[in-house]
Amino acid sequence: MSTTNGRTALITGAASGIGMETAKWLKDAGVALILLDRSESVRDVASSLSQEGATAQAVVADLSDPSAVADASDRVLSLCGGVDILVNNAGVHPKANGRIASFEEIAIEDWELVFRVNVTAPFLLCQKLLPHMKRKGWGRVINMASRAGRAYSPRAGTHYSASKAALIGMTRKIAGDYAPFGITANCVAPGQIETPLARSSAAHVLLEAARKIPAGRLGTVAEIASAVAYLASEGAGFVNGAVVDINGGETMV
Repeated sequence: MSTTNGRTALITGAASGIGMETAKWLKDAGVALILLDRSESVRDVASSLSQEGATAQAVVADLSDPSAVADASDRVLSLCGGVDILVNNAGVHPKANGRIASFEEIAIEDWELVFRVNVTAPFLLCQKLLPHMKRKGWGRVINMASRAGRAYSPRAGTHYSASKAALIGMTRKIAGDYAPFGITANCVAPGQIETPLARSSAAHVLLEAARKIPAGRLGTVAEIASAVAYLASEGAGFVNGAVVDINGGETMV
């Protein structure tokens, strides 16, 4: 992977899973880190990475609250004046009594929550942070989409699928509008990934999910993080408006 030394990245949802793994990959590429999460544990992640030689700072914010997103953006700008790499990784997928809600069961409150976190927060962060990239003539926006935003998925609620499809559409618009300024915008669309949340499912559920994937297994957070790190690199400057499907061949589009 091409080095991104001297760059600064903001990663949302960085306290665990894909976000935390992405932080590790970007740290290894020489990127300074600002880690954002609603969980206070993101401070421990930043501290641990700092002990490993990274430049890492934490910001705690609830991305479901637009005013908190605005405050977090101001905090980021006060810390570093702007970022070169924005990874919108945070997302929510509310369940109904521990299972995927059917279309008719989805409460308007859950619909709005999903869109605030999965679409509105990335929109607001891009609005606030793209001007800095534009002034520098270099930038990378990587948005975490999903297989559910690309094709029908029985394992996703309608609100989640719709939000990820909307995120892909927004990313393509940013990619086209900001390409003349040296900025790329791309999505990573994971399939079934072995995250802490996935591991909380019953073993037979995970086995059935793996059976439907040509690769015969779930993906790993490292496989997602490595793709994000590539898209954030100098070497990915001609990759723009793409959706990188990482699902073991489950959906080929």
